[in-house]
Amino acid sequence: MPSVNNYFDDKVTSIAFQTATKPATVGVMEIGDYEFGTSEFETMSVVSGALTVKLPESNDWQTFNAG
Repeated sequence: MPSVNNYFDDKVTSIAFQTATKPATVGVMEIGDYEFGTSEFETMSVVSGALTVKLPESNDWQTFNAG
């Protein structure tokens, strides 16, 4: 069964569910600055808009567009 989590004063919502092989999440974010941490490798796909990130081992910001 999916579980819903809200973060950053409800500006970020994540819906988590179990696939046949591993857990997965789908999330939406309002425009803003957020810092996320994870204990495992994650892959993100941008489906609308753009996401600008600064990864932990990088000094540079990168923008990933939808698609």
